[in-house]
Amino acid sequence: MSRVEVDGVGIEYEVSGAGRPVVLLHGFPDTGRLWRHQAPVLAAAGFQVIVPDLRGYGRSGKPEAVDAYSIPVLAGDVLAILGALGIGQAHVVGHDWGAALAWAIASFAPDNVDHLAVLSVGHPATFRRTMEQRQKSWYMLLFQFPGVAETWLSADDWANFRNWAGHPDTDQVIADLEANGSLTPALNYYRANIPPESWIAPPLQLPPVQSPTMGIWSTGDIALTEVQMTDSADNVAGPWRYERLDGPGHWMQLEAPDRVSELLLDFLPR
Repeated sequence: MSRVEVDGVGIEYEVSGAGRPVVLLHGFPDTGRLWRHQAPVLAAAGFQVIVPDLRGYGRSGKPEAVDAYSIPVLAGDVLAILGALGIGQAHVVGHDWGAALAWAIASFAPDNVDHLAVLSVGHPATFRRTMEQRQKSWYMLLFQFPGVAETWLSADDWANFRNWAGHPDTDQVIADLEANGSLTPALNYYRANIPPESWIAPPLQLPPVQSPTMGIWSTGDIALTEVQMTDSADNVAGPWRYERLDGPGHWMQLEAPDRVSELLLDFLPR
Protein backbone atom coordinates (compact mmCIF):
# COMPACT_ATOMS: atom_id res chain seq x y z
CA MET A 1 0.00 0.00 0.00
CA SER A 2 1.08 3.56 -0.71
CA ARG A 3 -0.06 6.71 1.07
CA VAL A 4 -0.50 10.34 0.14
CA GLU A 5 -1.14 13.15 2.64
CA VAL A 6 -3.87 15.65 1.78
CA ASP A 7 -4.11 18.53 4.25
CA GLY A 8 -3.04 16.21 7.05
CA VAL A 9 -5.32 13.32 6.06
CA GLY A 10 -3.56 10.20 4.83
CA ILE A 11 -5.12 8.38 1.89
CA GLU A 12 -4.04 4.78 1.34
CA TYR A 13 -4.02 3.29 -2.13
CA GLU A 14 -2.73 0.23 -3.92
CA VAL A 15 -1.17 0.15 -7.37
CA SER A 16 -0.83 -2.94 -9.57
CA GLY A 17 0.09 -3.52 -13.18
CA ALA A 18 1.63 -1.15 -15.69
CA GLY A 19 0.14 0.75 -18.62
CA ARG A 20 -2.71 3.18 -19.08
CA PRO A 21 -3.91 4.23 -15.59
CA VAL A 22 -7.37 3.39 -14.28
CA VAL A 23 -8.68 4.43 -10.86
CA LEU A 24 -11.30 2.26 -9.12
CA LEU A 25 -13.41 4.12 -6.53
CA HIS A 26 -15.51 2.23 -3.97
CA GLY A 27 -18.57 3.47 -2.10
CA PHE A 28 -20.56 2.74 1.08
CA PRO A 29 -19.73 0.71 3.14
CA ASP A 30 -16.74 -0.80 1.34
CA THR A 31 -13.01 -0.38 0.96
CA GLY A 32 -10.86 -0.88 -2.09
CA ARG A 33 -11.32 -4.61 -1.42
CA LEU A 34 -14.60 -4.29 -3.34
CA TRP A 35 -12.59 -4.36 -6.58
CA ARG A 36 -10.59 -7.52 -5.78
CA HIS A 37 -12.01 -9.39 -8.80
CA GLN A 38 -11.60 -6.56 -11.32
CA ALA A 39 -8.20 -5.15 -10.31
CA PRO A 40 -6.11 -8.22 -11.25
CA VAL A 41 -8.00 -8.67 -14.52
CA LEU A 42 -7.38 -5.06 -15.52
CA ALA A 43 -3.73 -5.25 -14.46
CA ALA A 44 -3.22 -8.43 -16.48
CA ALA A 45 -4.80 -6.71 -19.49
CA GLY A 46 -2.22 -3.94 -19.49
CA PHE A 47 -3.55 -1.25 -17.16
CA GLN A 48 -1.95 0.48 -14.20
CA VAL A 49 -4.69 -0.10 -11.63
CA ILE A 50 -5.03 2.35 -8.74
CA VAL A 51 -7.38 1.36 -5.91
CA PRO A 52 -7.70 3.74 -2.95
CA ASP A 53 -9.40 3.31 0.37
CA LEU A 54 -11.34 6.58 0.31
CA ARG A 55 -11.03 8.78 3.38
CA GLY A 56 -12.93 7.38 6.34
CA TYR A 57 -12.41 3.79 5.21
CA GLY A 58 -9.76 1.14 5.78
CA ARG A 59 -6.44 2.57 6.89
CA SER A 60 -7.06 5.98 5.34
CA GLY A 61 -7.49 8.98 7.61
CA LYS A 62 -10.79 9.66 9.38
CA PRO A 63 -11.22 13.35 10.17
CA GLU A 64 -14.02 14.17 12.59
CA ALA A 65 -15.57 17.13 10.77
CA VAL A 66 -18.59 16.22 8.64
CA ASP A 67 -17.62 18.65 5.90
CA ALA A 68 -14.30 16.83 5.54
CA TYR A 69 -16.28 14.26 3.53
CA SER A 70 -17.78 16.62 0.95
CA ILE A 71 -17.41 15.64 -2.69
CA PRO A 72 -14.94 18.43 -3.54
CA VAL A 73 -12.66 17.27 -0.73
CA LEU A 74 -12.94 13.64 -1.84
CA ALA A 75 -12.13 14.68 -5.40
CA GLY A 76 -9.03 16.43 -4.09
CA ASP A 77 -7.90 13.14 -2.55
CA VAL A 78 -8.18 11.31 -5.87
CA LEU A 79 -6.38 14.06 -7.76
CA ALA A 80 -3.65 14.04 -5.10
CA ILE A 81 -3.10 10.32 -5.71
CA LEU A 82 -2.77 10.95 -9.44
CA GLY A 83 -0.37 13.78 -8.72
CA ALA A 84 1.75 11.60 -6.45
CA LEU A 85 2.01 9.03 -9.24
CA GLY A 86 2.80 11.65 -11.88
CA ILE A 87 -0.41 10.89 -13.78
CA GLY A 88 -2.16 13.65 -15.66
CA GLN A 89 -5.10 11.69 -17.03
CA ALA A 90 -6.68 8.36 -16.05
CA HIS A 91 -9.75 6.29 -16.67
CA VAL A 92 -12.07 6.68 -13.67
CA VAL A 93 -14.43 3.91 -12.54
CA GLY A 94 -16.76 4.38 -9.57
CA HIS A 95 -19.47 2.50 -7.69
CA ASP A 96 -22.04 3.91 -5.26
CA TRP A 97 -20.44 6.97 -3.57
CA GLY A 98 -17.41 6.27 -5.73
CA ALA A 99 -19.67 6.76 -8.76
CA ALA A 100 -20.98 10.07 -7.43
CA LEU A 101 -17.37 11.10 -6.88
CA ALA A 102 -16.40 9.94 -10.37
CA TRP A 103 -19.20 12.03 -11.91
CA ALA A 104 -17.95 15.09 -10.04
CA ILE A 105 -14.32 14.61 -11.05
CA ALA A 106 -15.33 14.16 -14.69
CA SER A 107 -17.45 17.31 -14.52
CA PHE A 108 -15.02 19.63 -12.77
CA ALA A 109 -11.63 18.17 -13.73
CA PRO A 110 -12.31 16.97 -17.29
CA ASP A 111 -8.66 17.12 -18.30
CA ASN A 112 -7.87 14.46 -15.70
CA VAL A 113 -10.48 11.94 -16.90
CA ASP A 114 -9.96 9.84 -20.01
CA HIS A 115 -12.96 7.48 -19.95
CA LEU A 116 -15.60 7.38 -17.20
CA ALA A 117 -17.45 4.27 -16.01
CA VAL A 118 -20.13 4.59 -13.33
CA LEU A 119 -21.77 1.61 -11.63
CA SER A 120 -25.21 1.78 -9.97
CA VAL A 121 -25.35 5.54 -9.28
CA GLY A 122 -26.37 7.94 -12.02
CA HIS A 123 -25.59 11.61 -12.48
CA PRO A 124 -26.30 13.85 -9.45
CA ALA A 125 -28.76 15.95 -11.48
CA THR A 126 -30.96 12.94 -12.28
CA PHE A 127 -30.46 10.90 -9.13
CA ARG A 128 -33.62 11.88 -7.21
CA ARG A 129 -35.73 13.05 -10.13
CA THR A 130 -38.50 10.48 -9.54
CA MET A 131 -40.68 9.72 -6.53
CA GLU A 132 -39.73 6.05 -6.81
CA GLN A 133 -36.06 6.91 -6.33
CA ARG A 134 -36.84 9.17 -3.39
CA GLN A 135 -38.74 6.32 -1.76
CA LYS A 136 -35.83 3.94 -2.31
CA SER A 137 -33.51 6.52 -0.77
CA TRP A 138 -35.39 6.68 2.57
CA TYR A 139 -32.31 5.49 4.44
CA MET A 140 -30.39 8.62 3.39
CA LEU A 141 -32.65 10.67 5.68
CA LEU A 142 -32.18 8.20 8.54
CA PHE A 143 -28.42 8.45 8.08
CA GLN A 144 -28.57 12.20 8.82
CA PHE A 145 -29.11 11.59 12.54
CA PRO A 146 -25.78 11.20 14.38
CA GLY A 147 -25.83 8.37 16.87
CA VAL A 148 -29.30 7.25 15.82
CA ALA A 149 -28.12 5.95 12.45
CA GLU A 150 -25.04 4.30 13.94
CA THR A 151 -27.17 2.48 16.52
CA TRP A 152 -29.82 1.47 13.99
CA LEU A 153 -27.21 -0.12 11.75
CA SER A 154 -25.03 -1.81 14.37
CA ALA A 155 -27.42 -2.90 17.17
CA ASP A 156 -28.09 -6.60 17.74
CA ASP A 157 -24.99 -7.72 15.82
CA TRP A 158 -25.79 -5.36 12.95
CA ALA A 159 -29.20 -6.97 12.40
CA ASN A 160 -30.71 -4.04 10.49
CA PHE A 161 -27.65 -3.65 8.29
CA ARG A 162 -27.66 -7.36 7.50
CA ASN A 163 -31.36 -7.43 6.65
CA TRP A 164 -31.46 -4.17 4.71
CA ALA A 165 -28.23 -4.12 2.72
CA GLY A 166 -27.84 -7.75 1.65
CA HIS A 167 -24.13 -7.18 1.07
CA PRO A 168 -22.38 -10.29 -0.34
CA ASP A 169 -19.44 -9.63 2.01
CA THR A 170 -21.52 -8.73 5.06
CA ASP A 171 -19.32 -10.28 7.74
CA GLN A 172 -16.09 -8.88 6.31
CA VAL A 173 -17.60 -5.42 5.79
CA ILE A 174 -18.83 -5.33 9.37
CA ALA A 175 -15.47 -6.51 10.66
CA ASP A 176 -13.73 -3.75 8.69
CA LEU A 177 -16.16 -1.07 9.87
CA GLU A 178 -15.61 -2.10 13.48
CA ALA A 179 -11.85 -2.59 13.29
CA ASN A 180 -11.21 0.71 11.55
CA GLY A 181 -13.85 2.87 13.24
CA SER A 182 -15.34 3.63 9.83
CA LEU A 183 -19.08 3.67 10.50
CA THR A 184 -19.47 7.33 11.43
CA PRO A 185 -17.07 8.51 8.69
CA ALA A 186 -19.02 6.40 6.19
CA LEU A 187 -22.29 8.01 7.28
CA ASN A 188 -20.67 11.44 7.07
CA TYR A 189 -20.63 11.03 3.28
CA TYR A 190 -24.44 11.30 3.41
CA ARG A 191 -24.38 14.08 6.01
CA ALA A 192 -21.89 16.19 4.08
CA ASN A 193 -23.38 15.78 0.61
CA ILE A 194 -27.11 15.06 0.94
CA PRO A 195 -28.40 17.11 3.89
CA PRO A 196 -32.19 17.17 4.37
CA GLU A 197 -32.58 20.57 2.70
CA SER A 198 -31.09 19.16 -0.49
CA TRP A 199 -34.22 17.04 -0.97
CA ILE A 200 -36.26 20.14 -1.80
CA ALA A 201 -33.53 22.10 -3.57
CA PRO A 202 -33.27 22.30 -7.37
CA PRO A 203 -31.12 19.57 -8.94
CA LEU A 204 -27.40 20.17 -9.04
CA GLN A 205 -26.19 21.86 -12.20
CA LEU A 206 -22.79 20.48 -13.18
CA PRO A 207 -20.77 21.05 -16.34
CA PRO A 208 -21.63 18.29 -18.83
CA VAL A 209 -19.24 15.36 -18.85
CA GLN A 210 -16.97 15.49 -21.88
CA SER A 211 -15.45 12.02 -21.47
CA PRO A 212 -16.83 8.91 -23.14
CA THR A 213 -19.04 7.50 -20.38
CA MET A 214 -20.51 4.09 -19.61
CA GLY A 215 -23.27 3.60 -17.03
CA ILE A 216 -23.98 0.14 -15.65
CA TRP A 217 -27.09 -0.69 -13.62
CA SER A 218 -28.25 -4.04 -12.24
CA THR A 219 -31.87 -5.14 -11.96
CA GLY A 220 -31.50 -6.50 -8.43
CA ASP A 221 -30.40 -3.17 -6.95
CA ILE A 222 -32.44 -2.46 -3.82
CA ALA A 223 -31.57 1.22 -3.65
CA LEU A 224 -31.45 2.58 -7.18
CA THR A 225 -33.89 2.84 -10.08
CA GLU A 226 -32.92 2.26 -13.69
CA VAL A 227 -34.12 5.67 -14.86
CA GLN A 228 -31.70 7.58 -12.65
CA MET A 229 -28.95 5.91 -14.64
CA THR A 230 -30.45 6.06 -18.12
CA ASP A 231 -31.44 9.73 -17.71
CA SER A 232 -27.79 10.47 -16.95
CA ALA A 233 -27.19 10.53 -20.70
CA ASP A 234 -28.66 14.06 -20.68
CA ASN A 235 -25.60 15.22 -18.73
CA VAL A 236 -22.96 13.63 -20.94
CA ALA A 237 -21.65 15.62 -23.89
CA GLY A 238 -19.29 12.85 -24.93
CA PRO A 239 -20.31 9.38 -26.18
CA TRP A 240 -22.75 7.59 -23.83
CA ARG A 241 -23.12 3.83 -23.40
CA TYR A 242 -25.60 2.06 -21.13
CA GLU A 243 -25.38 -1.52 -19.92
CA ARG A 244 -28.08 -3.31 -17.92
CA LEU A 245 -27.17 -6.44 -15.96
CA ASP A 246 -30.13 -8.73 -15.33
CA GLY A 247 -30.02 -10.46 -11.96
CA PRO A 248 -27.21 -8.99 -9.85
CA GLY A 249 -27.91 -6.75 -6.89
CA HIS A 250 -26.22 -3.52 -5.88
CA TRP A 251 -22.75 -5.02 -5.52
CA MET A 252 -22.44 -6.24 -9.08
CA GLN A 253 -18.63 -6.43 -8.89
CA LEU A 254 -19.06 -9.29 -6.42
CA GLU A 255 -22.21 -10.90 -7.80
CA ALA A 256 -21.29 -10.76 -11.50
CA PRO A 257 -17.52 -10.18 -11.37
CA ASP A 258 -16.65 -11.64 -14.75
CA ARG A 259 -19.35 -9.66 -16.55
CA VAL A 260 -18.27 -6.40 -14.92
CA SER A 261 -14.65 -7.06 -15.81
CA GLU A 262 -15.63 -7.85 -19.42
CA LEU A 263 -17.55 -4.58 -19.73
CA LEU A 264 -14.68 -2.54 -18.34
CA LEU A 265 -12.16 -4.24 -20.64
CA ASP A 266 -14.43 -3.64 -23.63
CA PHE A 267 -15.02 0.03 -22.78
CA LEU A 268 -11.68 1.28 -21.49
CA PRO A 269 -9.02 1.77 -24.17
CA ARG A 270 -5.62 0.33 -23.40
